[in-house]
Amino acid sequence: MSAEQQNNEEVTIDLRRLFILIKKHIISILIWMIGLGLIAYGVSEYVLVPKYTASTQLLVNRKTTDANQAYTNQQADINAVTTYKDIITSNVILKGASKYLANPVTLVKKATPAKKAVYKTNDGTRTLVKKAVKAKPAVYKRESKSYSISPSELASAVSVTTTTSSQVFTLSATAETPAKAQAIANAVAKEFKEQIPKIMDVNNVTIVAEAAKGTKSYPKVKMITMVGVLAGLVISLLIIIIKDLSDTTVREDSFMTNELGLTNLGEIAHITMPKDWTFTAKTAEKRGSSRRRV
Repeated sequence: MSAEQQNNEEVTIDLRRLFILIKKHIISILIWMIGLGLIAYGVSEYVLVPKYTASTQLLVNRKTTDANQAYTNQQADINAVTTYKDIITSNVILKGASKYLANPVTLVKKATPAKKAVYKTNDGTRTLVKKAVKAKPAVYKRESKSYSISPSELASAVSVTTTTSSQVFTLSATAETPAKAQAIANAVAKEFKEQIPKIMDVNNVTIVAEAAKGTKSYPKVKMITMVGVLAGLVISLLIIIIKDLSDTTVREDSFMTNELGLTNLGEIAHITMPKDWTFTAKTAEKRGSSRRRV
């Protein structure tokens, strides 16, 4: 037998032994898999702090009436998306967004100052030309709950993703609650829309889709549970294999003859005695007397 055939035979024997071990310990393997799977599910569902992500989409382009210049501007805007990505996460934008989140109100209607009535006198007669106008306060709209978030915290919570050959890019924000993630995404987008015309020669910023309430992005319960089940399988197999390798019991005659160089003189079969049968001196004496009588 060649060395290659012998190696193939050893591999076949080892694989057969592995299948025998798996079949023998299938219950313990299942217990490990189910146990670690349940632990992973419990930790991911009830121990780890969940995170929620909300996203908004923005479009930045230059308005132009020249048809020939429109395509050139469009290509320039596509190439500048990476620049917008850096600007939107800069301290200038995040600082303004942090200030807005502390008091998220939007001016709906400006305040109207009070005006006195205007009269006109003609031939001693006083005629009202314009009525007096009472002062009216400014009208504000609260967009969301107030959040105290520093610019550095916003930098770690905000991320921007772009698509090749597209002027639209996505701004995502991650936070501990769905409402907070939504507020952060919309606040940063609003501040970017207000500041970008001052920073670059851009006159048209559109928020394509405002952020809705965030959806759960961490932890991924299903994935972590599957990792726990897989870990249970691997650990149980390792324990079984190590335990089997450390067992010094001789299982085959070939090991005694080939490995140890001993001579096989014969085999003794395993004798199973009845549980209720005991061999004593009296039993032997009775059997001997019965034989003599015969």
